[in-house]
Amino acid sequence: MTTAPGSSAPDSFLELRDLRIHFPTEDGVVKSVDGLSFKLDRGKTLGIVGESGSGKSVTSLGILGLHKGGRAKISGEIWLDGEELVGASVDHVRTLRGKKMAMIFQDPLSSMHPYYTVGAQIIEAYRIHHKVSKQVARKHAIDMLGRVGIPQPDKRVDSYPHEFSGGMRQRAMIAMALSCDPELLIADEPTTALDVTVQAQILDLMLDLQREFNSALIVITHDLGVVAELSDDILVMYGGRCVEYGSAEDIFYRPEHPYTWGLLGSMPRLDREPTDRLMPIKGSPPSLINVPSGCAFNPRCAYEGRTGGKATTEVPQLAETEGGHLVRCHMPPAERRAIWENEIKPMLEST
Repeated sequence: MTTAPGSSAPDSFLELRDLRIHFPTEDGVVKSVDGLSFKLDRGKTLGIVGESGSGKSVTSLGILGLHKGGRAKISGEIWLDGEELVGASVDHVRTLRGKKMAMIFQDPLSSMHPYYTVGAQIIEAYRIHHKVSKQVARKHAIDMLGRVGIPQPDKRVDSYPHEFSGGMRQRAMIAMALSCDPELLIADEPTTALDVTVQAQILDLMLDLQREFNSALIVITHDLGVVAELSDDILVMYGGRCVEYGSAEDIFYRPEHPYTWGLLGSMPRLDREPTDRLMPIKGSPPSLINVPSGCAFNPRCAYEGRTGGKATTEVPQLAETEGGHLVRCHMPPAERRAIWENEIKPMLEST
C-alpha cells in the first residue's frame, strides 16, 4: 500500500480528491478536469453524465493513468484500493491496468487493432497478467466471448473486428475488459451508436457481470436513460467540474441544479404521450480554455438573475443540501426546490 505524503488512505475502494487535469496549448490552458472529487465502493455503480466536452472521458483516462507521459498537468489524488496513483510511476500504473482496473472504450472498432483477430487481442491481455500457455488463454478467450453472448465463440474467436457487427464488437470489448476480472470497470459511452434492443442487452450484461465479480463500475454517458438503468449514484459534470451529485433517486426526482433540469428536459420520455417539443439547453458548452467567470453555466442559465450578481463574479462551492446530495449553485436550496416543484417538474410531466 502506498500513501501520498500528508494524505490518509481512504475507506472507499476508489476515491478522487481535487483531481485536476490541465493541457497546456498555444491558445491557453485547457482545464478539462478542474477540482473533481468522488468516492466509489465495490459492487456499486456511479454514472457520470454531461454534454460532450464536460470532462467525463478525460476523468476516466486519468484514473487509468493514460495521460501520464504526455503533456497533461495532473494534480490532486486518485486512490484505488488504498494506493495513490497520481504519484505512482508509469510502469506501476501499467501493471494495474487489466487486472485491477479496465475500461470499455467508446468506439470498439477504433479501439481494437484491425490487424489482429479479436481472440488474439483478448489472449494478449490475459497473458500479460497470467502466466499461462497460449492454449489456456485461447480457451479463456472463447469462454469470455461465450459469456458475453457471442454466438459460436469457438469460431468467432478467429474473426477480425471488422467482421463483427456493432453490438458484437461492443460485447467483444466487454469480454476483453473483463478477461482479467478487474475490480474497477469504466464504461465510456458503452451503448453509443447501438440500436435500443442491443443497448438493453449490453446494459443487462454489464449488470450481470458486475454482480458476479462484485466490481466497482463507472458508466460515462450523455444519456440519462442509461444511468437511470444502471447507477446507484450520479455525478453531473459541466465545464470540468461536478455541478450536482446524489443518488439516482435524488437526480431524477429531486434535482436542484439548473443544468440537471436542462438535461432532464432534453430527454425523450416513452412512458407518456408527448404534448410538446423537448426543451433544449440554450447555447453551447463553454470553452475549457476560457471558462466563464463565476458559475460556468451562467451564460446558459435562465435563473442567473436570481443570484444577486454572484453567478457572474463568484465560483459557487459544491455544498451538501441533505442526505449526501451535493449541488454547486448560488441560489438558496429552498428557492431551487421551489423552482423544481412549481416550474420545472410540471413542465417535464407535460412533455
